[in-house]
Amino acid sequence: MFEYLKGHITYICPLYITVDVQGIGYLVHVPNPFSFTTREGLEEQIFIHHHVREDAETLFGFESREERFLFQKLLSVTGIGPKGAMAIIARGELSLLVAAIEGENEGYLVKFPGIGKKTARQIILDLKGKINDLVPSAKQTTAIVEVHSALSEALLALEALGYSAREIKRVETKMEKLELATTDEYIRAGLKLLTN
Repeated sequence: MFEYLKGHITYICPLYITVDVQGIGYLVHVPNPFSFTTREGLEEQIFIHHHVREDAETLFGFESREERFLFQKLLSVTGIGPKGAMAIIARGELSLLVAAIEGENEGYLVKFPGIGKKTARQIILDLKGKINDLVPSAKQTTAIVEVHSALSEALLALEALGYSAREIKRVETKMEKLELATTDEYIRAGLKLLTN
């Protein structure tokens, strides 16, 4: 129904923004309202998804067609509603998200709020191969996601070995700079840092 709204951003709050289009204020839910803070009062083009249910009509807004396309694809996944899809887009970089889905990286997907292993697997089953053209750099990004996942798994392993969250936090930044390839390498590096 709507492709986009073009108007001035007149209000920003944690849940939504208001876009004034020729004197009519549209309440638009966006992934991260505060990303618009520097543009309050300016004219913006917001790509819209008009979501209709029996009890409500809601406008969801995005800064690009690609973001909106991914949101719509996520809505098609069993177990993901508009709030869940918005949370994923708000917290994930588009290219990393697409690379995680294409690379079947469940570890990356379960970091999003409300996404467990079952839902992560469902996202991969439903979307793999259907969104890889969305972000041209997604294939190059797969390696970055794999490294990120290996580090995350290593941090969880260190926690399982009995190290406190404070101790792990202390070495996490140093481990990030190492850019190792596997979880085992990160675990060994983490143990070395923790025992020094």
